[in-house]
Amino acid sequence: MSKNERKGARRDRSRRIHQRVPELGYYIVVTDAKETEVNYLNGFRDAIPPELRNRLVIKVITASTYDLLAKCMELAAIEPQYRKPWIVFDRDMVKNFDKIISDSQRLNINTGWSNPCIEIWFHAYFGDMPVNSSSTKCIDSFETIFLKQTGQEYFKNDKEIYTYVCQEKL
Repeated sequence: MSKNERKGARRDRSRRIHQRVPELGYYIVVTDAKETEVNYLNGFRDAIPPELRNRLVIKVITASTYDLLAKCMELAAIEPQYRKPWIVFDRDMVKNFDKIISDSQRLNINTGWSNPCIEIWFHAYFGDMPVNSSSTKCIDSFETIFLKQTGQEYFKNDKEIYTYVCQEKL
């Protein structure tokens, strides 16, 4: 078809009737955390709008840092509907960090890590990203800013952590 034959017959892209809406996948998240990351990720899942929540599944399973990849692969094999596997862990004391990252890339497992600990992510919610040499210093500095911003004392096992860090500054 020549350019002259197409002239004036084009449809405006904004008026397309059958636009493809991307589908959300199913996610499995494996973490070495006992409570803080689990509470944060569960809060994130629960904050998703209800019409999307049914199409997005986040399972949080606890495993040791060294077993994250194996556990993630095992769960993905058992429940193949989880097509987007993730591991989430703190970077602070992991000796074989580079190997975990390279192995996860080889196995097509996505990774999320915090350095030194998840509290550094929480700092970012309040507009701060300090340099901390250890997870203890990071947690201590976050406790201070958390109290200042929310009026609440910070507890690592707080089930409402996602709600607190996402709320508007008081």
